[in-house]
Amino acid sequence: MTHLKNEPQLLKKALEVGENYAKKRGYAGFSATDSAKEKVEALYRLLVQDKLLQPLPADQESGPNMKHKLALWLAHQLPDDHPLLR
Repeated sequence: MTHLKNEPQLLKKALEVGENYAKKRGYAGFSATDSAKEKVEALYRLLVQDKLLQPLPADQESGPNMKHKLALWLAHQLPDDHPLLR
C-alpha cells in the first residue's frame, strides 16, 4: 500500500464528499453517535456497490485499507493542481 501525501486530510474530505453522495442516493445520513470506523465502512461498501471503487480482496478488508481506498478515490476526483495533492 503506497502512502498518499496528505492522506488524513484526503480521508476527511472523502468522508464529507461520500456522505453527500450517500444522502443523494437516499441514505438518511449518519448520526452524531456513529464512529468514524462505521462511516468509513458504510461509505466504502456503498461506493463498491455503486461500482465507484474497486473492492478489496476479502482477506484485506480492514479499516486502514478501506480508509486508504477512500482517500485514493477522492484523490482521483480532484484536479491535479488541488492543494491536497501537493
